[in-house]
Amino acid sequence: MSESVEIIRLGAKGDGIADDGTMVPYTLPGERVGIRREGQRAECLAIERAAPDRVEPFCPYFMRCGGCRTQHLARDAELAWKRGIVAGALSQAGLDIEPQPALDAHGEGRRRITLHVRFVEGRTEAGLMAARSHALVPLDLCPITVPALHRAPDVARALSVPIGGGRKPLDVAVTATDQGLDVDLRGHGPVSPGANAALVRLGGELGLARLSLHGERIMEAEPVSVPGEAGRLYPSPGGFLQATAAGQATLTRLVLEALGPKVKRVADLFCGCGPLALAMATKASVHAVESEAAALAGLDRSLRAAKGLKGITMERRDLFRRPLLPLELNAYDAVVFDPPRAGAEAQARQLAASKVPLVIGVACDAGTFGRDAAILVAGGYRLETVTPVDQFRHAGHIEMVGVFRRDKARR
Repeated sequence: MSESVEIIRLGAKGDGIADDGTMVPYTLPGERVGIRREGQRAECLAIERAAPDRVEPFCPYFMRCGGCRTQHLARDAELAWKRGIVAGALSQAGLDIEPQPALDAHGEGRRRITLHVRFVEGRTEAGLMAARSHALVPLDLCPITVPALHRAPDVARALSVPIGGGRKPLDVAVTATDQGLDVDLRGHGPVSPGANAALVRLGGELGLARLSLHGERIMEAEPVSVPGEAGRLYPSPGGFLQATAAGQATLTRLVLEALGPKVKRVADLFCGCGPLALAMATKASVHAVESEAAALAGLDRSLRAAKGLKGITMERRDLFRRPLLPLELNAYDAVVFDPPRAGAEAQARQLAASKVPLVIGVACDAGTFGRDAAILVAGGYRLETVTPVDQFRHAGHIEMVGVFRRDKARR
């Protein structure tokens, strides 16, 4: 049975929310739509009155692939929606601050993608999962990625052949680097020596820069790297890298602007392969802390090749289990933390008890950022600015940079 509802807002994941709370994917605020209910969700059957912000999606897989949720939303409206996600999380955390306008950091497109390979109806297919489903949507290419990644589905299918062609679920993480594609195969488990040799041979035939299995390198034509703001970056196999080059540049710029000219010693926590550490070392000495040895090895390679830096020291440390304590933190003029989606609650509590004058938080989850920010504010910091950075066009993800200062009287 169909009915009509008014859409009043967008949810955090991009679904339209009707006036009665029903979630209706691929609809926009201000629209009247015909729906068929499925519990708390509904299928949109017809757009009876379109919103002014509705645009024509550009991807043939949109509404089938679960990767994008808002290709039908005009860009300015999408940035305003994402700013609203951050504003809502800050308000939920009890923080009285309005975020800055969201910055577009899509650039040329995403430089990394994780594809799923499955054996479907007698064929090996590579693609992304449908929304709210384990059904695979095969892709020829993903148009929101950089052109170098457009052949990623073909590469993923080819690499799966020596290890079962998707009969055992396989995930293929592909990153575009200056030397070519960097591929990490995940989920299959150990492979036989014969399959390993076949993968190495295929990697050469496909012109891959590096091929890894569960983060363990099995072939590398030459050290893979991408440009940083202060030297080359050498990500570890399957390691973290910001989704877009523009996103990396924008986040780095915001951090450097917040540091200002007088900071002499900085701690870079959850530093990864060092994009922020290298950039900050052009103006201050940096202590970089990270739990993954491979990421620190990449930073060490960058450091040996870079020139004109103030100096970087490195420490391998699990900041979730063993955060830096106030006595350690107090040696720094500023601390930057850039944790994974889970946030940095344990480290935030130690920072709140410290005397560090300036803290800069870089986050990829608005909810955990709000929690960590509230801890810092309760400890005496003033949250000056929060700037959303959107490098995940058409998805519900948003990065942000928050600047916290401790008043001199509280140090």
